[in-house]
Amino acid sequence: MLGMGSFGTPRINPWLTVEMLAPEGMSAASVGGEPRDFAGWQRVVQRLLAKLPPAYGLSTSSACQAILTASREAIDVDLRVDTDAGPHRMLARPVLGPAGDVHAVRLWLGPAGARVPRPTPAVGGIWDLASQTIRLPAGVTELAGMSPEDYAPAMSIAELFHRWTGFDRHAEVLDLLYDPNPGASLQFDVTVGISARWLISMRARDDLRTEGAWLLIEDAGPVDPAAQVTALERVALREAHRRAGTHLGVLQVEHASISHWLTDPAPWVRWDNLPSPVEVFHPDDRARLAEVAERLRSGVAATVTLRVLNHSGGYGPASLSLYPYPGYSAKHLAIAEFVRVSAPEESGPVNVNSGRMVMERSRCRAPLAEEVVTAPFHALGNRLPACGDGLSRQVRGTKS
Repeated sequence: MLGMGSFGTPRINPWLTVEMLAPEGMSAASVGGEPRDFAGWQRVVQRLLAKLPPAYGLSTSSACQAILTASREAIDVDLRVDTDAGPHRMLARPVLGPAGDVHAVRLWLGPAGARVPRPTPAVGGIWDLASQTIRLPAGVTELAGMSPEDYAPAMSIAELFHRWTGFDRHAEVLDLLYDPNPGASLQFDVTVGISARWLISMRARDDLRTEGAWLLIEDAGPVDPAAQVTALERVALREAHRRAGTHLGVLQVEHASISHWLTDPAPWVRWDNLPSPVEVFHPDDRARLAEVAERLRSGVAATVTLRVLNHSGGYGPASLSLYPYPGYSAKHLAIAEFVRVSAPEESGPVNVNSGRMVMERSRCRAPLAEEVVTAPFHALGNRLPACGDGLSRQVRGTKS
């Protein structure tokens, strides 16, 4: 007789997801879409077996055989196991990444006549530190929250963050991705758009296959509306910044890339759908960001004018006020305020060789930065626009 659930209905085991994101071994990522935080997969299998009537012949060793076969050959496995309690099935389904590697295996076991629940969509992803992009297979469009129109084979972490609603663990994710120490792992769920929920597991890697991280992304079902809480502060601050025309982002200073927008993205900056996020900044200006990293680490803010990519495909100047990101352990991040700089006589893309420049803001005010970076501004006519006392100063100066 089958184990019975409520109202006398047979209890059906859920799918177990066993991740294999790093060479160090396998672990349980989820059961039925609920996180297991890299628990020992054998222990989880034993608990699933305990929910079934005693059946000699079902064991963790037979489960291991199914998992390894699915993983090595990247094929679906359907084993029939004859037990003293009747025939049982053991199903294993590989979860593939963008290069065709197996990032995880889904496992289900139960009586041969039982209804097998449909596994939720899942895909693997690869974060490549050299290109600062996450590569995803086309199967990610099967997950709720990712339409075929939104899919790109590779995207920056800022693009991925931009799809997530109410997420607040950016620093932890960036720490793992940009400082990939083997053994480091992270698991969390995110709301995608309005109602979709993803469970994401990631492990850092620094080996012959990958310098960066491997990811597992599982569709975890719809968001529980009762569990959704929108912080008043977050909504109010975003609205205030929108009305003020303020655009704040988090930068990987030493890697010259935008990691996350704290406000609405600057509409005049082309920052998404790029081969690499470093393309946001002009090739000749990227080194300037690295130059200010040391003073930011010492707690000193700075302002620098760089050329940023616009939607016409050219580069126009923008003033970036940079502040140390508080509480970030790896010390790679800075908060940046983007202020557009343009020549008033031009309606097209900014010509960086033009002389007089003015700041485009909803209102003029002194910059928040404490110090102006010494940098060559010969392309800007060696001067910044006059817009209040604070802006009228003469400036001195990437393995899969």
